Order: sequence, then C-alpha cells, then structure tokens
Amino acid sequence: MAIEDKIRWNEKHSKNMMPQEPIELIKKYASFNDGKKALDIACGNGRHSRYLASLGFEVDALDISSVAIEQLKDVDKINPLEVDFDNYILASNSYDIIVCTYFLERKLFPQMIKALKPNGILIIETFLDDEANERKPSNPTFRLKDGELEEYFGDKLKIIEISKYLAKDYRGFNTMKTHMVAMKNNTI
Repeated sequence: MAIEDKIRWNEKHSKNMMPQEPIELIKKYASFNDGKKALDIACGNGRHSRYLASLGFEVDALDISSVAIEQLKDVDKINPLEVDFDNYILASNSYDIIVCTYFLERKLFPQMIKALKPNGILIIETFLDDEANERKPSNPTFRLKDGELEEYFGDKLKIIEISKYLAKDYRGFNTMKTHMVAMKNNTI
C-alpha cells in the first residue's frame, strides 16, 4: 500500500478540510440513466457517495484513507472500502455511474470504461495543468494536460459534456479545472 499517501490523506480527513457539498456536475448528471449502482473513486469524506445514496444508488465508496472510510461505515446504501489503487482492480460491467473527482490515476482509465455497464455514465472532474494555477499539486502527474480526457476517452465513450474553466479551490486559490461526462454505448 502507498503508505505515504495513506498517512497524508488520513491527516487531511482527520482535519475535515474537504468540501461537504457534491459538485454541480454530479447533481446535474447523477440521474441521467435509470441504473442504481454507483462507484465513487477516491471518495474522500463521501460527499458524492452520500449524495448518490440519497438518490437511491447503492454506492461502492473507495479510498486509501482509513479515516475517510470510517466516516462512511453504517451509512445506508454505501459500501465503503479501503483500497490502494496501485493494485486494486475495478469490477467489470458493474456500475451505472462512476464518479472520480480530484484524483488522477491514469492507469484507472481503461478500468473505468470496463467497469461501466452499457449506457453507464462516467463523471470526471480534476485539475488541469495551466499557468493560471495559483497553487500547484506537489506532483505534476496529478494534473491533466489540456485535451487529455478527449484524447483518451473520445473514441471509447460518447462524450456528453467536456469543459475547462478557472475556479477557486476549497482553499480559495485560482485553479484551472476540467471535467467530462461520458457514456458507454451498448456496443462498447
């Protein structure tokens, strides 16, 4: 297990520094299909897991932080699992919606596609590498390059919405972000 990551995220979640409200993109697209099985990758404090569960989804909430996962135990319709994404494999053809926000592990991209059921929705929102960023992640691989989502997913999923924009992060810094909503076709 990536012990340094676990320690760092346990500390952040212990301080309850993360936002509590789901992002607007998830509110907009959560009920885009009639499915009821959801996956929240790197769920953190569970803001998206809780929102999806409130809509009736059965949610698999995955995170490396034991502190974050502990906060989701005994929450109705949420199955919290402490996982290390360095070696965890997503279940194929299992989810109607997959949410991945502010966590970037490119090796999960093909797994995300395989984990979606036909007509399943993938929602990704994260940081974009850009000169406008006032606060940069410590590791540059935690930022997407401009056009990277389109390049990888464009011929594999039907892109419904994709955008980049400048916004304040949870600490008040200007940060360039990007998001994508895409659907798995029946034939994929």
